[in-house]
Amino acid sequence: MRIQQLQYLETIVAKGSINEAAKELFLSQPSLSKAVKELEDEMGIRILHRHKSGVSLTDEGREFMIYGRQILDQVNLLEEKYKRGTPRKQAFSVSAQHYAFVVHAFVELIRQVTTEEYQFTLRETETRNILEDLTSFKSDLGILYLNDFNRQVMLKLFKELDLEFHPLFTASPHVFVSRDNPLTSKTTVTLADLADYPYLSYEQGEAESFYFSEEILSTLDRKKNIKVSDRATIFNLMVGLQGYTISSGIISSELNDDKIVAIPLAVADEIQLGWLKHRQVVLQPLGERYLTLLKEHIQGYGFTLVDSK
Repeated sequence: MRIQQLQYLETIVAKGSINEAAKELFLSQPSLSKAVKELEDEMGIRILHRHKSGVSLTDEGREFMIYGRQILDQVNLLEEKYKRGTPRKQAFSVSAQHYAFVVHAFVELIRQVTTEEYQFTLRETETRNILEDLTSFKSDLGILYLNDFNRQVMLKLFKELDLEFHPLFTASPHVFVSRDNPLTSKTTVTLADLADYPYLSYEQGEAESFYFSEEILSTLDRKKNIKVSDRATIFNLMVGLQGYTISSGIISSELNDDKIVAIPLAVADEIQLGWLKHRQVVLQPLGERYLTLLKEHIQGYGFTLVDSK
């Protein structure tokens, strides 16, 4: 096995196409296909599924790429230390539910990067997509919540997918509303107080399961329901329609322009936020640094960390 073969394979996986990868690598498509086939024969496994729309990793291929990427990262470190030239781009990816502290830590991480080239990805996405991104190794780590309602189902799913959940902190439920909403006159709100206001929640695509909902109390029947796909839209609808959503209580004036406020919700429930990774993945220095920044931001909002790792 040659380092070059791993570099070829990494490009193919990133592009999702041997043909597109060949263009980027300035190789012919047949020669690149041959290099991959030789690697598969040498390792005795099938690394890629080949189909009309491109290629994807097999289960064995995903596991192989975990070790392959760690080898490439070590090669990169050696080249940066001993070889002049352009270093390999630093890469890091996070998939998460919609939380301001996730974005803040991500921004701070990028500000601390000293290399001229990097490839960073932040996906605020549906819950099912977070799990798929981790199992397909598109993301280094994921961030979501558990509570009494979804915990048993989600932990079972994590185990089946070979994912590890690490709790970060526990929060009491709050409602997010616009600053001019009449509910802001209250120190706490009840479900009865919310009955006449539009309920805003994040859509979950085809996996529209109550267990995948980003909001607690997702099974309650509400008179007015609006589904959205992104955080900017949900905040605009709070302002424009006096809508509300339920979340952890962490609100960012920096990201939300001081138009949104959080009010405690009088329900007997707790939200535990945490991070996920694939059990076979060893976090690289960028991942460890991101977790450090994430915890600093959480503590900055006044929460006590429950994860000692």
